[in-house]
Amino acid sequence: MKKTLTPLLFFALSVAATAASAQSFIAEGPWRGVFHQANGAEVPFNFEVKGKTAATAKLYLVNGPEHFAASSITTKGDSAFIAFDQFDNELAVKIDDKKLSGVLRKKDHSGRVTPVDATFGDTYRFTTDGEEPAADLSGKYDVVFKGRNGTDEKKVGLFKQQGNKLTATFLSITGDSRYLEGVVQGHQFYLSSFIGSGASYYTGTFDEQGQITGTANGGAFTATKNAGAALPDPYKLTYLKDGYKTFDFTLPDADGKQVSLKDDKFKNKVVILTIGGTWCPNCMDEAAFVAPWYQKNKNRGVEIVGVQFERKADQAYVKNAMENFKKRFGVTYTELFGGLADKKAVAESFPALNTFLSYPTILFIDKKGNVDKIYTGFTGPATGEYYTQFIKEFNEEVDQLLKKETT
Repeated sequence: MKKTLTPLLFFALSVAATAASAQSFIAEGPWRGVFHQANGAEVPFNFEVKGKTAATAKLYLVNGPEHFAASSITTKGDSAFIAFDQFDNELAVKIDDKKLSGVLRKKDHSGRVTPVDATFGDTYRFTTDGEEPAADLSGKYDVVFKGRNGTDEKKVGLFKQQGNKLTATFLSITGDSRYLEGVVQGHQFYLSSFIGSGASYYTGTFDEQGQITGTANGGAFTATKNAGAALPDPYKLTYLKDGYKTFDFTLPDADGKQVSLKDDKFKNKVVILTIGGTWCPNCMDEAAFVAPWYQKNKNRGVEIVGVQFERKADQAYVKNAMENFKKRFGVTYTELFGGLADKKAVAESFPALNTFLSYPTILFIDKKGNVDKIYTGFTGPATGEYYTQFIKEFNEEVDQLLKKETT
């Protein structure tokens, strides 16, 4: 005799199957993760999941005011794989109800791995013992990072403190450290950040006069509060060698088609050339600004060309990296491949430059092909007033070049 399921039993089994399916995915809502580094440091980070299935969910890494989206989430059995395409990285984790455990690793499984675990519902970053901050760290700082090769690097630190909560970023001639978030208690502070590459971790002690001694990702630094702290003029670091005035090159796009600034598309137009890489965090901040800017201004007689220097040179890899970058940031301007991501490759592609210090570097080129200004690095939105000032100068420079006659 053939047995059939009663409606009640069928419903119960359906509910159980649905529950099992729901449990096999990462719970929707806030999470707190911790990286367990080889040196014993435990570096916390925060993220949020929106959506209940791999097909619809998004995972956002939270650093201060920023919500930085992961590229994708895929699941297999009781495991989830959270991809960060721009860094070739992924979080491979086992889902155990409202806990995750696994590793951060390269998507091709090469290189070292960092153990990680996460707990659902926790919104704090660093634990505190309730001790009140000994001082307010808010302000600008002259910072010196001690190099492992005996050389020092000068930076500017920007700290903002509210109670025991602390946000910060460090500016250098190459860019900024983006959004750092943490806490202050007593005479000590802790900061961290994670957007899919390696986690950043800063900790230090300070006195009431604002003198800081700290470590950053294993290296040492000192900082002194100074309202006038400043870096060299970013417009004077990179320039054309003697004998060069105009700027030209021929490089392939993602499909291998050769493109030159002498092409009809760029004739009698102002050209903004950005030299970067799809793996570069400051270049991502730059693209997030220039992509919508181009959409609003492309009909004014201006073109943007992004030249990407990548971690691998094979065309399939380059095409995938550049297409992912364009999709993520809404890039509709010309994107070209410059070569491998090293300074020698940049020098070979652009021999007119006196040096190359930073991904990104921005060249402002007039309608006749003359380089008017070169901006080294990028001060992103985490830098506040510096970012606002850059946007103002960017627009003023383009306006001035558009007014110049071609004859």
